[in-house]
Amino acid sequence: MPQNSGMAKQEVAIEDLRLGMYVVELDRPWLGTPFPFQGFPLTSPEQIEHIRSCCKSVYVDPEREEWKPAPRTGYATAGTTAYAEVHTVEKEMPLAREIFQKCEAALSELQKSLQGQGAIQPEALKIAVASMTASIQRNPDAMLLLLSLLHRKGGYQLMRAMDTSILMITFGRFLRLPTGRLEVLGLAGMLLDIGMSRLPGRYSTRDAAPNDRPDESVQAHVMLSVELLREARSLPHGVEDIVAQHHERQDGTGYPSGLTADAISMDGAIAAVVDAFVELTSARPGREPASPSNALGHLHRLRGTHYHPALVEQFIQCIGIYPVGSAVELNSGEAGIVVAQNLVRRLQPRVMVVFDADGTLTRPLKMLDLVREPKTADGEPYRIRRALAKDKLPFDAAQFFV
Repeated sequence: MPQNSGMAKQEVAIEDLRLGMYVVELDRPWLGTPFPFQGFPLTSPEQIEHIRSCCKSVYVDPEREEWKPAPRTGYATAGTTAYAEVHTVEKEMPLAREIFQKCEAALSELQKSLQGQGAIQPEALKIAVASMTASIQRNPDAMLLLLSLLHRKGGYQLMRAMDTSILMITFGRFLRLPTGRLEVLGLAGMLLDIGMSRLPGRYSTRDAAPNDRPDESVQAHVMLSVELLREARSLPHGVEDIVAQHHERQDGTGYPSGLTADAISMDGAIAAVVDAFVELTSARPGREPASPSNALGHLHRLRGTHYHPALVEQFIQCIGIYPVGSAVELNSGEAGIVVAQNLVRRLQPRVMVVFDADGTLTRPLKMLDLVREPKTADGEPYRIRRALAKDKLPFDAAQFFV
């Protein structure tokens, strides 16, 4: 029996486990399992997979849960617009790629016009973001897969703006926000750091990025961005406020205005969460990107102090334990790419198998929907054994989709 058998405990099925739960008892004796301690918090997807390999359910202690659902403060963090998946990821992919490239081109042209004329010309970008929003509404996984797979050469600031915009629209869709608001979030994501071009020295280059604790000269990029947006005049209402607030923090330690809690709009709080996630997971000279799971863990530790607690919880649900584009190893020894999420069973996404257990490229490629419990050659249901680093799959995955 577990050491704290007198506690109030709840039985949880394996497929309903989530990070942060505190496991106090298994549905089998501890002896013979890979767990050295009788009682532990779930801190990684690998732990959940180890439990799944030997148990059908476990008991958790709700009072010791580290990632408890946060109270919703100030404003509701979910809308009422329901979105259906109109296209499969395969059908949406060619459309998404064309839209993706048009958005990159429109943003690049906007940056060039800013350098030449000193003002933002946002009309082409507005049209491109509207198209990108429509694609994400049809199927968000296609655009997320492109983010993960395409090797782009547009410079740090261009790539970061694209990543932020796509994730803000995707998160807004997850929160069931209406179309017009998704387009505002997407435009704001593109333009969050547009004022960086007005900073002196190395910060004015597109490969520069703010430090974790930027000095006053770097902090000035927020209001420089706001001034550029005001001069543009033709942007929809709300974009300026989001850009102004994306570095504000719940405890008042952010900038430029030191706003706290409910003084930060919901859309501004969304931008703060997504911008921080993109910053952590982006590669740039001199720093390795954090894995999505580590980045989500960082956000979670700072929920309530830096980031809106309910929105952090929702963002973790939106991104998932195995994000779209993740390289994974299956219990069969095969390896592949996560191509679509399952919103009900996050540990059972759709996976495209790329390598067999011997490391040979699979021909033809096969698609597995793990929620349907397809069987391995040994008759066991397929499951994800662990996440892999992208360099563990020595091929360009984009060739199979785009």
